[in-house]
Amino acid sequence: MVSDAETVAKGEWYPPHSSGSVPARLLSRGGRLLAVTDEDVALSDSAAGELSFTPRVGSIPRRAVFADGSVFESSDNDAIDAFLRGGGRSGWVHRLEEFHPRIFVFAVAVVLLAVGIYRYALPALVEVAVLVTPPVVSEAMSYSALNTLDRTALSASQLDEARQAEIAARFRQVAANAEGGAGRYVLNFRDGGLIGPNAFALPDGNIVITDQLVELAGGDDEMITGVVAHEIGHVEYKHSLRQLYRAAGVAGLVMLIAGDVGSGVEDILTQGGGLLALSYSRSAEAEADRRSVELMRKAGMDPVAIARFFDVLEAKLGDHASTSMLSTHPGTPERKQAILEYDRILQQD
Repeated sequence: MVSDAETVAKGEWYPPHSSGSVPARLLSRGGRLLAVTDEDVALSDSAAGELSFTPRVGSIPRRAVFADGSVFESSDNDAIDAFLRGGGRSGWVHRLEEFHPRIFVFAVAVVLLAVGIYRYALPALVEVAVLVTPPVVSEAMSYSALNTLDRTALSASQLDEARQAEIAARFRQVAANAEGGAGRYVLNFRDGGLIGPNAFALPDGNIVITDQLVELAGGDDEMITGVVAHEIGHVEYKHSLRQLYRAAGVAGLVMLIAGDVGSGVEDILTQGGGLLALSYSRSAEAEADRRSVELMRKAGMDPVAIARFFDVLEAKLGDHASTSMLSTHPGTPERKQAILEYDRILQQD
C-alpha cells in the first residue's frame, strides 16, 4: 500500500539494463523511496540513503539509481530540490551529511601538530643538527648555496683587482680577531644584479659582498668593513647553518603534511631554503651587529662604522622601516640605536 506515501516527483522508470521506460512516480515513505506506476504498482524500493540524485544542471533531467539497478528519471527539478531541502537523503545534502565532525577535528589536530612542531620541535632539532654537523657538511651546503646563487642571481664582480684588494686587506685585518682567525673566512666579490646592495655569509665562512654595496658605501671603507664584520658574526654564531636547517625543516614539514607535492614544489622548497638563508631573525641580526662592534674595536677601526651603513640605507634607499610585532627583522633605526648603545657600554667597561 502506498496511500500514506508522499509524491516526490513524476518521471520515467527504467528497469535494470534496459532503455525501455515506464511512466512512474517517485514516492517517499518511512525513510524509503519507491518508484510506482500510475496505478500504484511498485516497481522499485530502496532505503532513502541508498539513492543519490545527480546534480541539477539547467533543465537536464535528474536520475536516481535504485539498489536493484533500475533508474528513476525526472525533469521536475524543482520538485526534487524541494524534497532534498525538506530532508531527503540525496545529492549535495547527502554529501553534507556524510561530512563527519571527526574530519574537522582531525584537520584542527593536524594544524595544531604542525604549529607545535614548528614552534618547539623544529628549533630543538635545528640545535641538535648544528651541534653534530661536521665541517665537511657545512662546506658542501655552502658550495651548493653559492652555486645556486651564482646561477640564478649573482654574476662576476665588476670591481677592479686593486679595489678588491683594498677591501680584502681590511677584511683580513678584522677577521684576524674572529673565531678561527683570518684563515677561516673568504671574502667573495659578486655583481648583485637584482639583489642589489647586499652582503651575506655562508656556513663555512665564505662571505659575499656585492659591487652595489661597495658603490653604495661611496668610498667609506670602514663602513664596508663593519658590514663584513657583521657577516663574520653570523658565521661565528652559526646563524647561516641554523637558517639552512630551519628552511629544510619547514620544507620537510610541508611535505609531511601535504604528502607528495611533486618535484616542482620540491625544487621550490629546496631552492627557497637556500634563499631563506639570506635572512635572519631579529635576535640573530642583533648578535651580529654587536659582534661587528667588537671586531672593529679590536682591529682599531671605528666600531660603529656599520651604523653609518644604516644611515646610508635611510638616506639613499629610504629604508626607515621600524620593527613591528610581526617583523622577524629589526628595523633600521632600531638597529642603529642598539649599535651606538652597545659601543657606549663597551667604552665604559
